[in-house]
Amino acid sequence: MTQLISLTSSPENQARDNSRVNVSASLKTLGTLTLLLLALPFNATLVLVSLVFSILRPPLANTTNSRNILISGGKMTKALQLARSFHAAGHRVTLIESHKYWLTGHRFSRSVSKFYTVTAPEKNPEAYIESLVDIVKRDNIDVYVPVCSPVASYYDSLAKKALSSFCEVIHCDAEITQMLDDKYAFAETARSFGLSVPKSFKITDPEQVINFDFSQEQRKYILKSIPYDSVRRLNLTKLPCDTKEATAAFVRSLPISPEKPWIMQEFIPGKEYCTHSTVRDGVITLHCCCESSAFQVNYENVDNPQIFEWVSHFVKQLGITGQVSFDFIQASDGNIYAIECNPRTHSAITMFYNHPGVAEAYLSTPSPQGLERVIPIQPLPTSKPTFWTYHEIWRLVNVRSWSDLVYRLQVITRGTDAIFSWQDPLPFLMVHHWQIFLLLIQNLQKNRGWIRIDFNIGKLVELGGD
Repeated sequence: MTQLISLTSSPENQARDNSRVNVSASLKTLGTLTLLLLALPFNATLVLVSLVFSILRPPLANTTNSRNILISGGKMTKALQLARSFHAAGHRVTLIESHKYWLTGHRFSRSVSKFYTVTAPEKNPEAYIESLVDIVKRDNIDVYVPVCSPVASYYDSLAKKALSSFCEVIHCDAEITQMLDDKYAFAETARSFGLSVPKSFKITDPEQVINFDFSQEQRKYILKSIPYDSVRRLNLTKLPCDTKEATAAFVRSLPISPEKPWIMQEFIPGKEYCTHSTVRDGVITLHCCCESSAFQVNYENVDNPQIFEWVSHFVKQLGITGQVSFDFIQASDGNIYAIECNPRTHSAITMFYNHPGVAEAYLSTPSPQGLERVIPIQPLPTSKPTFWTYHEIWRLVNVRSWSDLVYRLQVITRGTDAIFSWQDPLPFLMVHHWQIFLLLIQNLQKNRGWIRIDFNIGKLVELGGD
């Protein structure tokens, strides 16, 4: 046994294993590039027909109260959706993204007047904020709407202070963002407001979990990283495991430390929901809610008054202006529990693709006398559920039963693609066959693997990625 361990852990064997992994990653990337090339003629034909249609359509006239809007997160579909909503209301949109994603297909949208790249905030916060200030001053920006990644949320809050002298920023202040982004701090804050959340414990050492007395608990628990983790966030291993040894092995495999704390949260079985709310001075002006899942790329609005009241009470207590997204569980007894809050735009905003009131919901400040009379806009009754075609095609290829096939086809026939628009077709071509294609080429050149493609967020999900 000792000889075997020594053999398998030798540098030569490690190098051989790494080589196999690299070859596998390259083959996976080459296969995906081939599939995208096969789909290109169909996509290009559709976009060409749509371009003819869009050229014949008269351009939108500028309104008398047209404003200059700056939107970040240019690689993500939710940024494209907001750009289209503001453009449709007669406003002028400037889109920005980090240098890494200069190739975003959304820069080719008719809704985007200008596009810039900026330094990634986590790499150089000062340079990022300076770039924002420079763009705001140069383009006479009136309102900045961050469509930020989990990493960028806090830096946009820091930027808010520097930008407030030049424009309005629809984003939470730094201390609020920190609290909302911290799953444990959020749970404790909500609990202090008398709102329902699962039982939670902050974990900074694996031994806290290993020594925890689960015998006194009625429900299982799950562990989630408090700092955003794009890969491990999908791991919902229930604790305790079948044996103490298995629990210890699992917990010790996670990067838990005082610098990277985790939350051990009570697992409440039930139906999952996610929400997006745009809030001004503690009042919700735009709201949507839909059923949720771990990897969410389908959105259909549902009316859940309990969830709306929970969110309304929470944001009113904080008095914030910004965008907040919540994850909820509704247990079998009907009670709802907020699991976490993300202080940023949710992809569910794509359900507002045909709503004419989005820009006003973001830009209009309710008067103090009219706060109680504000009725937030929600997706129109005629709005179709949104999906991403290339995700759905992949799911169709991988169906395992007739019922699954029927369901996946119903998703497509009942819904609408979140990127494609007859009036603005180029992003549909450029995201899939420029943005994602070039990201795959870059990974191939660097011999680097990836876990999956997220067409919604516009990136390759990688271990240690953004």
